[in-house]
Amino acid sequence: MNQQTAASFFFTFGPGHAFNGRVRIRRAILVLTFAAIPLIAQTPAYRAPRTPDGKPDLNGIWQALNEANYDIELHMARPALATRPGPYGPVPAAQVLALGAVGAVPPGPGVVEGGELPYKPEALAQRKQNRENWLAADPEIKCYLPGVPRATYMPYPFQIFQSNQAIFIAYEYAGAVRNIYLKDPGRPPVDSWMGQSAGHWEGETLVVDVTGFNDQTWFDRAGNFHSDALHIVERYTRTGPDVIQYEATIDDPKVFTRPWKMSMPLYRRQEKNAQLMDFKCAEFVEELIYGKFRKTPLK
Repeated sequence: MNQQTAASFFFTFGPGHAFNGRVRIRRAILVLTFAAIPLIAQTPAYRAPRTPDGKPDLNGIWQALNEANYDIELHMARPALATRPGPYGPVPAAQVLALGAVGAVPPGPGVVEGGELPYKPEALAQRKQNRENWLAADPEIKCYLPGVPRATYMPYPFQIFQSNQAIFIAYEYAGAVRNIYLKDPGRPPVDSWMGQSAGHWEGETLVVDVTGFNDQTWFDRAGNFHSDALHIVERYTRTGPDVIQYEATIDDPKVFTRPWKMSMPLYRRQEKNAQLMDFKCAEFVEELIYGKFRKTPLK
């Protein structure tokens, strides 16, 4: 029913009709609502700009805007990532006490679809231990490579370089990089922090199969972890001029009872001088890792 028909139908319920005024108004609202449905349904889906070979163009500098690096699950604000028992509840651990609000954990709605992570009981105990030893255990603190998918939603930009033969992703944090092969490279020659990525296109979506991980990275600062059996399938879909919808399906039978998925939007950096800056953080942790070997360690 088009809008002209809807208007005609509305005016048939004039003052002389048997229906009272209230019924006429309700029917008019109902008719106009249904008349608008075809207009909404006709809105075309977004079609991304194309590269010379006709594929959706993912080139650009992108960044996630969420709290997933603190904790990929739903979480409330906390006084610190490392805490100790206090007289009225947890208080910051001695090592982070002076950070005050800077060291606090902001709340976040989470990015895990369906709620809690499906940990096996023994793996859940390991996560608890990770949280209790966060200062010594989180690989981010030591500037280790962040792994996948954590590199995507750390609070730093990353840049996608796309050609018709390969896709390369450079991350600002720790100088991490990934080469996404568009032809099957075979089995990963060795396990690594960032794994081996092989991609293909499904319509508007770049699908990336990532395997060959070691067990040295975490999903976040909350101790969520994986084993060397980790297998990830990522999906990158342009949904607007400056938005990529990102999904990652995680399968790790050693740690989880079933596969699970996280999703989030990624936003294009808009600054005219947007670029990746150097943040090779290894030199910032030399004292943390090797300082104990000084003749006179710093205090």
